[in-house]
Amino acid sequence: MSAETTSLCSTLLFVGLFVFVSADQKNITAESGQKNVTLPCRAPNNNIRAVEWSRADLKEEQHVLLYRDDQFVHEGQHRSFKNRVDLQDRQMKDGDVSLILNNVTTADSGTYKCHVFMSGTNNEPISNITLSVVDPPGQTGGDTEDGSVGLKVGLSVAFILVVVVVVVVVVFVVVIYSRYKQQSQDSHCPNVEPKTEMSECFLNS
Repeated sequence: MSAETTSLCSTLLFVGLFVFVSADQKNITAESGQKNVTLPCRAPNNNIRAVEWSRADLKEEQHVLLYRDDQFVHEGQHRSFKNRVDLQDRQMKDGDVSLILNNVTTADSGTYKCHVFMSGTNNEPISNITLSVVDPPGQTGGDTEDGSVGLKVGLSVAFILVVVVVVVVVVFVVVIYSRYKQQSQDSHCPNVEPKTEMSECFLNS
């Protein structure tokens, strides 16, 4: 191999090779609503220039997390992961580039891939982590943005029941009052049939 070829290969490795970190296939199960989940990934050394987490079902130009030059790159990040992901160790000590995923929902289920951008190293196999997010036992209705649909439905039903009870009570009171008023009038004017006498009875009562 010529010196020029060797120099070119070294430059490419230094500037832009993506290194796949681990060949192990990992499966992680979490519950919907869990505060955070850690997707582990470790590079073979500390010469890390950038780290990218992606998911198989996202578009090629979108990522879950991209950390480069000691800062997060928000451009190209899928909107569902904005403000929800972080690195377990931003200094990436001992090659730790594990992903922290916050406020987990069933929509986060999928296969995640860890890529590490390094210099002066050979390619390593990619790290695949399959995350399965399930509903907690007894929970029905699926996930919502704020998790409050079930509560809203319950409150709506309770409100309807209260309205029905109030209407029934009002009708009952009106009927009782009408009967009481009729009985009161009958007690003042017993067996009065002629209209004129009844009018006089009401006036005198």
